[in-house]
Amino acid sequence: MPAKFDSLLAARRAVVLDGATGTNLQLRGLPRGAPSDLWVLENPSEVLRLHREFIEAGSDIILTNSFGGSRVRLSRSGLGERASELNRSAASLARQAAGETALVAGSIGPSGELLKPLGPLDEEDAYNAFFEQATALIEGGVDLIVVETQFDLGEARAALRAVRAASPDIPLICSFSFDRGTRTMMGVRPTALAAEFSGFNLSALGINCGRSLEDNFKVLQDLRTTTDLPIWFKPNAGLPRTDEMGNSFYDVQPEEMGAQVPAWVAAGARLVGGCCGTSPAHVRAIADAARNLETTAPESK
Repeated sequence: MPAKFDSLLAARRAVVLDGATGTNLQLRGLPRGAPSDLWVLENPSEVLRLHREFIEAGSDIILTNSFGGSRVRLSRSGLGERASELNRSAASLARQAAGETALVAGSIGPSGELLKPLGPLDEEDAYNAFFEQATALIEGGVDLIVVETQFDLGEARAALRAVRAASPDIPLICSFSFDRGTRTMMGVRPTALAAEFSGFNLSALGINCGRSLEDNFKVLQDLRTTTDLPIWFKPNAGLPRTDEMGNSFYDVQPEEMGAQVPAWVAAGARLVGGCCGTSPAHVRAIADAARNLETTAPESK
């Protein structure tokens, strides 16, 4: 597994990731407010179709539909006891779509609870839930794992510790969401990440979700100053807005996002894609821009 990821990174100046899962599935009928992970069990054909559309658009890596797949978070929907099944199924669906064309990243998002003393969740309970999730994703055939959309250093450490217990060698990425501009909701700055997670043998550090493209770009620049690791960069298509029916939409169009890829790569991003609001069309624009950079030799970082 490490060889596949390392070879892909060496072969591309910019590895292309996929786009949003939740917002795209909502456009396809997922009820508003329902966790996207539910469709792994209830509508797997639609999840599979979305994976394939991202690959057709140019994604080198796709993420499993398991963002909220920890036992802690699934318990809100009465699915806690099916956590392992859901994650294995999510990995299997992505693996089926990817074949030998793309790599599959197992997505592990936040638990949805704050750790003690700020919230009810004990760190070891979080660790156990993440260990269960990581184990199931690996059993389902993922090539790497991304602990994503993190905002709290303690919870991220618990998740990374759990992944490393499940597999000492699988490529592992940790990505934070800076939804307060250049800080997370818990006040974490991008410059803190490299030192905090130096002991986990990470393959990349990342930025995803967050706020505007401008804010995320500033975070990218800040993170580059403190790490030599490859940077995973998956921003939203701008900030969400709401129409008169209460539906969310995003203003940044595919061509606008694609036009920014050269600046992202010049600032240090090595793996580029999109988060909330980014469709297969956005990914195609990102992929086209990334491929246009291939005439330049890959960076060594």
